[in-house]
Amino acid sequence: MISAATRGDGEVGEDVTANSLYVKGILQTVEQAPNLLEVRGEVYMTHKDFEQLNLRQTNAGVKAFANPRNAAAGSLRQLDSSITATRPLAFFAYAWGDLSQKLADTQYEAIQQLKRLGFATNPLTKLCESPESLIQHYRKIEAQRATLGYDIDGVVYKVNDLNLQSRLGMRTNTPRWAIAHKFPAETAWTRLEAIDIQVGRTGALSPVARLLPVTVGGVVVSNATLHNEDYIKGLDSKGEQIREGRDIREGDWVEVYRAGDVIPKIRDVNISKRAGDSVPFEFPERCPVCGSEAIREEGEAVSRCSGEFTCGAQRIEKLKHFVSRQAFDIEGLGSKQIEMFVKDGWVKEPADIFLLEHSYGHGLQQLKNREGWGEKSASKLFEAIKARSKIPLNRLIFALGIRHVGESSAMVLARNYQKWQVFREAMQGAQSHEGDAWEELNGIDGVGAVMAASVVDYFHEEKTRSIVDRLADRLEIEDIAPPELQDSPVAGKTVVFTGTLEQISRAEAKAQAEALGAKVSGSVSSKTDILIAGAKAGSKLKKAENLGVTVMSEPEWLALIV
Repeated sequence: MISAATRGDGEVGEDVTANSLYVKGILQTVEQAPNLLEVRGEVYMTHKDFEQLNLRQTNAGVKAFANPRNAAAGSLRQLDSSITATRPLAFFAYAWGDLSQKLADTQYEAIQQLKRLGFATNPLTKLCESPESLIQHYRKIEAQRATLGYDIDGVVYKVNDLNLQSRLGMRTNTPRWAIAHKFPAETAWTRLEAIDIQVGRTGALSPVARLLPVTVGGVVVSNATLHNEDYIKGLDSKGEQIREGRDIREGDWVEVYRAGDVIPKIRDVNISKRAGDSVPFEFPERCPVCGSEAIREEGEAVSRCSGEFTCGAQRIEKLKHFVSRQAFDIEGLGSKQIEMFVKDGWVKEPADIFLLEHSYGHGLQQLKNREGWGEKSASKLFEAIKARSKIPLNRLIFALGIRHVGESSAMVLARNYQKWQVFREAMQGAQSHEGDAWEELNGIDGVGAVMAASVVDYFHEEKTRSIVDRLADRLEIEDIAPPELQDSPVAGKTVVFTGTLEQISRAEAKAQAEALGAKVSGSVSSKTDILIAGAKAGSKLKKAENLGVTVMSEPEWLALIV
C-alpha cells in the first residue's frame, strides 16, 4: 500500500495512510495486483466492537461515543495513529478508482476480483437478473438487518455492465447507474418540550424541536428539525395537508425518526395526549437574534432574516461557511475561533480575516496574548491565512455562501467564466434578468432559473457587493483553466440539444459531447455553434435558425463524432 485517504470533498481528502495500517480488511501488500490499483470502500465498526470500545471509554473516565458510525469516522481520522491502533476498525471494499488495467467487464466480477486479491468484500453482494429479484434480495437483507452485527440503512442497486455505466455517466454528485433503496426508519415517541428558532447563514429561520431525550435506533435524540412554518402547521410545500392536518405544538407527544439513520425528524403527533390549554405555535415575524424583519417571499417555504451581515447569527454562520473545508479551509481557524473573533469585534466580514495579522499581530492588542493562544499558535494562524490568500475561483464562489450554489454549482460557474473579473462583470450585466449576460448564465448546463436569479441578485445588492469587493482586493484569485481540447471536430464548440433523441439518451449525448471537448449549453444564443435537433424540436430550433446556428439531426451528429 502506498497511501490511503478519506473521501473529503470529492477531490481532496485527509491523509490517513498511517491509520489505515490498523484497519482490518485493508491489505498492506497485494499479490498479482495491477501496477496501479486504487481500492475504494467503507471503514466501519461492528456493534460488538463498539460496545466493548465504549466500555473501555467509560472505565477510563472518557466520554462514550454516540454510535458506531461516529466512532469509526473519528478513529480513522485521529492525528495520533497509536490511538487508531486501539480502535476495532474493519473495511469492506466495494469500488475502485484509478487502475493500470481493468479488473473485469462487470461490477460484480470486479468485486469478486477484489475479493480474490484478498480484500474484504460484503458477502451480501448479489447479481440479480430482474427488478423482482432486486426487491426480493432487499427484503432478505431487511429481515437480517438486526442480526448483521453492523449498521446498515439500505441497499444500493448498480448496473452490472461497466460499459453501460460509462454510457450512463454521472450527475453532478451521483452516478446515473446506481440508486439507493433505504430501509424504513426506526421511530420512538417522546414529549416536545419547546420549539426554538435558529438563524442560518442564509438568514433562514429554522424551527428546532427540543425533545425529552429518547433513544431512536440506538442513538439518544434530544433535538429534531421541524423544517419550516408550514410543516409545523401540518401542511406540505404545496399547501396540502400532511399528518391529516395535525399541527405540532409545544408540550405535544411526537413520533421521532432518524432520516437515513442520521438526521432526527418528527413524523407525527398524538393529539389525544395534547393538554387542554395548548395553543398553536406562532412563527416569528422578526429575527429572534437581531430583530430585523423576517421575510417570506412568494413561493418560498422559509422565512428569512433581512439583516444579512448586520445579524449576529448570520454573520457567524456565513463566516463559518467561509472558512469551512470545502471553502477557504484555513488551518487553525474553525468555528470556535470564528465565534471568538466575531464576539470581540475583530472579524465582521470575510476581508477582516486577511487583516488579522496587520490589526492584531502587533500593538497593544495582540493575538498571541489572548487566552488559549501563544506566539507560535498565532504565527501559525497568520501563515495559514496568508497561504489561503491565493484561492481558486470555484472555491471563492462557494465560500461566498450564495443561496442555491453548492460546491458542484460553484465549479460549473467557475469553468464557464474562468476568471473572477469576467464572472463578476457578467453577474453585474445580468442584473435586469434579461440580455446576453442573463441568457449566457441561464444557458450553462447545470444552472437553472432559480440558481441564476440567486447569483445575480446576490451581486445586485450594493452592501453585499462591497463586502465581496473588499475581500477580492485581499486575494489572488486563480483562474480555472479551460479543459484540454480533444482532437475532435467538436472540441471547443458550444452545442445545444433539443427535442427527443431516439438513438441515445439526452444525458448520454451530453456526456459524449463533453468527453470530446465540447461545451454543452442549455439554451441557444449567438455563441452557440451547433444545435442538435431531435424529434419535436420547438422554440430552440426556431431561434437557432434565426441566428444562423448550424443545425444537425441526431444521425448527422452521431456521424460527426464517430
